[in-house]
Amino acid sequence: MKQVLQRADNGEIAITEVPNPKLLPGCVLVRVAASLVSAGTERASAEFAKKNLLQKAKSRPDLVREVIGKVRRDGIFSAVAAVRSRLDVPTALGYSSAGIVIAVAPDIVDISVGDRVACAGAGYAVHAEFACVPRLLLAKIPAESTIFDEAAFTTVGAVALHGIRTADVRLGDTVAVIGLGLLGQLTVQLLKTAGSTVLGMDILRRRSDLALQLGADGTSDSASDFTSLCFEQTHGNGVDAVLITAETPTSGPVNLAGEVTRDRGVVVAVGTVGMDIERKLYYEKELDFRISRSYGPGRYDSAYEQKGRDYPIGYVRWTETRNMEAFLRFLAECKLDMKSLITHRFPIHQARNAYRLISGPDAGSALGVLITYDEAAEPVQKLELVPTEKLVNSTGEKSVNIGLLGAGTFATGTLLPAMKKIEGITLVGVCAANGSHSSLAASRFGFAYRATGDDQIINDPSINSIVVATRHDLHASQVIASLDSGKNVFCEKPLCLNEEELLGIARAYVAAPKLRLLMVGFNRRFAPMAVRMKSFVDGIREPLSLHYRINAGYIPRDHWVNDPTQGGGRIISEVCHFIDFLAFLAGSAPIEVSTRSLPNNGEYSDDNVMISLQFANGSQGTIDYLANGDRAYSKERVEVFGGKSTAVLEDFRLLELVQHGKKKVVRSRLRQDKGHLGEWRAFVNAIRSGGNSPIAFEEIIATTLATFAAVSSRSTAKAVSIDCNAFLAAGAGPHRSES
Repeated sequence: MKQVLQRADNGEIAITEVPNPKLLPGCVLVRVAASLVSAGTERASAEFAKKNLLQKAKSRPDLVREVIGKVRRDGIFSAVAAVRSRLDVPTALGYSSAGIVIAVAPDIVDISVGDRVACAGAGYAVHAEFACVPRLLLAKIPAESTIFDEAAFTTVGAVALHGIRTADVRLGDTVAVIGLGLLGQLTVQLLKTAGSTVLGMDILRRRSDLALQLGADGTSDSASDFTSLCFEQTHGNGVDAVLITAETPTSGPVNLAGEVTRDRGVVVAVGTVGMDIERKLYYEKELDFRISRSYGPGRYDSAYEQKGRDYPIGYVRWTETRNMEAFLRFLAECKLDMKSLITHRFPIHQARNAYRLISGPDAGSALGVLITYDEAAEPVQKLELVPTEKLVNSTGEKSVNIGLLGAGTFATGTLLPAMKKIEGITLVGVCAANGSHSSLAASRFGFAYRATGDDQIINDPSINSIVVATRHDLHASQVIASLDSGKNVFCEKPLCLNEEELLGIARAYVAAPKLRLLMVGFNRRFAPMAVRMKSFVDGIREPLSLHYRINAGYIPRDHWVNDPTQGGGRIISEVCHFIDFLAFLAGSAPIEVSTRSLPNNGEYSDDNVMISLQFANGSQGTIDYLANGDRAYSKERVEVFGGKSTAVLEDFRLLELVQHGKKKVVRSRLRQDKGHLGEWRAFVNAIRSGGNSPIAFEEIIATTLATFAAVSSRSTAKAVSIDCNAFLAAGAGPHRSES
């Protein structure tokens, strides 16, 4: 399918052929008929993307501080690589569209194939021939008389409706609208439908005239004339409410609103404007200044938008979905004039012209700019760049032929750059639910094809090794399916989210038709400094005392990693790394785990924990995983004591080895190496040589069980014992040893 993408480094607009998106649970697949280009929002995005690095830095000092912190912690080369990786990722543009449903997830019961719908949401209602949209980000178009061109305005219409509701406008109120672009014109019409007297202001005369044509009771293109108009229409009192729908970094609209509003009136910022408020002006009138957030309650709530958990109508009357439905009813009842707002139409293959228009000297002429799509377009889940047979056969029998599931930031920024440095790897197919992500990975790293269906990768006979780099809730099923198809599997941590999934993986591994490698991305044990540290402590002939401190940093409670069903929480998703590393240094499996957590005031997700580990050889370990520190401080520190010797590893850039009164120091000033290249070199060598997995199957199981035990112990405040052999014997049957 064709999709409009924008490069983050230079703002270039591209119309790219990508696989159609995968139909996800809780979603519907829509054949898009029309999508709306937001002249304000998308122009601002394009202007930022076109800035050079220095200009971007001046615009976003918060990001500059993050980069500086990363340079201090990880080294200049690592920081530069991270920045380049982010800038290489194109942005999918668009957030308002309309079309016909062509497929529905099994858990959706109130939408059917053939329904006409309006769609919302950045990342969902994108400028593309097909879109996968969560249920609560779409609304049925209620009447056949409503054309797709008009329904494509629904998201912006919902923004206007929510702004009006935020202002608490009452029947008969006099309301001013400052900024008469598309959002302002819709706001004017909706206010008139609600029975308000409406006064409008825009510096462009043609827009003021259009608002009069669409029902405004008075307009002006001059701030002073507008002030006079507002007081004349209200007998000197001022308007009841002002809706600011302008787009400007200046604070002029906010302070103009304060001038024209009556005593104790309401001012609502709907558009993106400066908010340097003149306090005296607002104080003396005791004005109520409010900010309207997007299209209504539910916006930015992942439980609502992604999981479909609606708010009860008795408690939240107007959610973003119900605002969309209300706007569509107004369209069906012909209460809004949309034809006067549609100024330009471009077919998808000419979409660049739409962005030239809204960013060019004639941008003032653009209001409703639509992109239209070919009704005959067919969904395609796989696009081939290079003939697969030719690519695979040319590399010889010893090649490791890779199929990648998941093409997110970690896969494209960390895993694939490491893989590309190793000879003997052939990148065959890449799959992501989002077609633009798989296409970016394919073109950037040289995959033969890109796809959006897992089975196309897993069942491809030319692929002998699957890399699982999707979200955590998908890992277990994809690992099992890959093992069942006879593939080697590299799964980025965590391997799975619970013991039931782990048992399924163990059974699949044991039942595989022939020995295949199962590797989990516990990369730290392969870091050069870690290998050197391990060699040092291996010479100690007594149990070790190990301490691992992680300054993990805060992430919001609603981050997907903290979702127990999708991410599993930070212990399962991240602490598994550190349990594996201590087991690696101890040379022994954990047999008991005890977890304590700091009291939680509601800000954290129970991710400030102290974990004690007992190992089979008598070694003892502690892990302090903390989200309450300052990210500017070092992230990881490992200390090992034993045999009158000490080893300290700081952020994988400084290693101190102390023995017999002598200290040896190893430093890496410019780059941090956490072992991603080393783990891939070991994995590829094992496949090509027919050797054992770089991490034994029993070790992977033991680390994963210990991670689950850490979660259980945190809940019960009791130590939890681990018996890897008993787990395997009870669930998976006789174990097939790799040794």
